[in-house]
Amino acid sequence: MLPRDSLPPPPPGAPAKLLSGVRVLDLTTSIAAPYATMLLGDLGAEIVKIERPGSGDDSRAWGPPFLDGESLWYLSVNRNKASVTLDYANNEGLAVLHRLVAAADVLVLNLVPRVQKKLRVDYASLKSVRPNLIFVSLTGFGLSGPNADKSSYDLIAEGYSGVMDITGEPDSPPQKIGTPAADLLAGMDAVIATQAALLDRARTCRGHLIDISMVESMTRFLTPRIVTYLGSGEVPRRSGARDSVIAIYQAFDTADEPITLGLGNDGLWKRFWEAVGEPAYALEPRLRSNVDRLKHRKEIIAKIQALFRQNTRRHWLELLERAKIPCGPINRVDQITADRALIDRGLFYQIERDSLCIPQVGLGIQFDGEANGPRLPPPRLGQHTEEILGAWAQVTKTEIEALRSRGVV
Repeated sequence: MLPRDSLPPPPPGAPAKLLSGVRVLDLTTSIAAPYATMLLGDLGAEIVKIERPGSGDDSRAWGPPFLDGESLWYLSVNRNKASVTLDYANNEGLAVLHRLVAAADVLVLNLVPRVQKKLRVDYASLKSVRPNLIFVSLTGFGLSGPNADKSSYDLIAEGYSGVMDITGEPDSPPQKIGTPAADLLAGMDAVIATQAALLDRARTCRGHLIDISMVESMTRFLTPRIVTYLGSGEVPRRSGARDSVIAIYQAFDTADEPITLGLGNDGLWKRFWEAVGEPAYALEPRLRSNVDRLKHRKEIIAKIQALFRQNTRRHWLELLERAKIPCGPINRVDQITADRALIDRGLFYQIERDSLCIPQVGLGIQFDGEANGPRLPPPRLGQHTEEILGAWAQVTKTEIEALRSRGVV
């Protein structure tokens, strides 16, 4: 019995159609850019994933764990796509790619500029094939500057951005965020930019070159910390997330499992102490404002911590939620994926492919009161080669067989 076995089928809502009719050519690999194209597919775009014959997306090999021989990392970011195998490093394959580009609205790739130009899939080359193409480049450092041709992964972008330096306990080494945050943030930026470019093209008929940098997406994620430093000169340090400008805004231990607590204004401060039976403490003049409380933070935190250790997480959450105090559990992954509220909203489900049930994390966005189900499960390598080459590029079956015999598809 695996955790996926308890997941429900996809939510009953129809697949989203907001980007219906938009054709996206996906030349990407790994996580960041495939995540972007999956989100575009979730919104209704038709996604065709171009993969290397024989091996495909790098992430197909990332494991264990595997599910039915396929990497679960790959399966996590590739639903709602068709897979076509095509080697466009040679002239014959590039000619086929050009036929696909001519039929596409958007092209997404994550090759550094030097490789884009070497393979002749850079913006200048493909714009000549499709003048109003929306060309989305997602790389570690962007298309310009001294670092443009440096390769990158999420780890490198997190370290470069500064987020690792402020993550962890004061006496710990720098820590990576526990999910590929730079990948996912850059992927979401690519989706935002693509939608804006599609809207503009509908008005102006012009294509666009979109340049997404993982390092810049990750660095922008630090905006409140960076602006605070620039305006004050105070360099943020690792603190176990206990250095907020809000006096009480952190995790606390209870008698069993930890919780989070945020007292972001004077009203919440007073309600909290009323809820726990010590209203007089909230009214002490020396603790009247957030600025005052910051001066006495160590004392306040020690008092709350001693209080919380007297009872269980469930007790405190129920009590504080009745008082409308912002608080919550610190869930493990096994706990959050079993959360009934999120399951009922359609966030976690399983999708069937050839009698295999594949676990998925949904879009997490509802339209018109409904969670939207997927259109396609993550594809097998090259599963749709003949179908897409025929429909998009009018490549005949005879041509496909010839290409296959030469290892081009």
